[in-house]
Amino acid sequence: MSESTRPAERPHGLPNTRTAAVIPAAGRGVRLGPGAPKALRALNGTPMLVHAVRAMARSRAVSLVVVVAPPDGAAEVRILLDDSALPETTEVRVVPGGETRQESVRLGLAALPEDIGVVLVHDAARPLVPVETVDAVAAAVRDGAPAVVPALPLADTVKEVRPREGGEPELVVGTPERAVLRAVQTPQGFDRGALVEAHEKVALQGEGATDDAGMVERLGVPVVVVPGHEEAFKVTRPLDLVLAEAVLARRRATDGF
Repeated sequence: MSESTRPAERPHGLPNTRTAAVIPAAGRGVRLGPGAPKALRALNGTPMLVHAVRAMARSRAVSLVVVVAPPDGAAEVRILLDDSALPETTEVRVVPGGETRQESVRLGLAALPEDIGVVLVHDAARPLVPVETVDAVAAAVRDGAPAVVPALPLADTVKEVRPREGGEPELVVGTPERAVLRAVQTPQGFDRGALVEAHEKVALQGEGATDDAGMVERLGVPVVVVPGHEEAFKVTRPLDLVLAEAVLARRRATDGF
């Protein structure tokens, strides 16, 4: 494990040498039920975190992956990754995380060496994102976009409601136009300077930021969308595990992995 270094201060849009991926994996994932943290739940016999690290490492654009582990579990995560078959061309570091996702991403950013100019932030709970999506996000940042998100058009009509306590029926207050809405995925890509500035200046309460692009938006930095992929879904509930296993089975049958 390497010592943390403060990111270099630099204007937005000036590319440095390399691209890194930060994977916050310190959460508990309570919606999957009791047991191990969500990122360590097995998918086809392999923890989701390992699948997610492999997904980032398969991209030729990514030369470093920083895994932000549970605060008291960094050593165990390091052992897990050392025992896994990961691409040898990509360096993998493990650092302890914080109490919120926002704090964990900030700690991951602090662990990056100075020659990293493009940062991808990826959810460990999206273990099956195709390499083409990772490449597209990284390429868009390198082409000059300060912030990039992969996203899909919505298949369902969306209603805006007025939340109510105690499970009472909620009042619909609006129906947004579906054609202008997108469901955002990860990895989200950033010019390092823009993301570091957002984490320094945007302080959110409670659980903090669950979407780094939203933090960058608050600074007035433009965020652009590239096409996402249906296999980059987030594993949140038990039914998602069933779907993920089916995707892996199809990949083994057609792609050999």
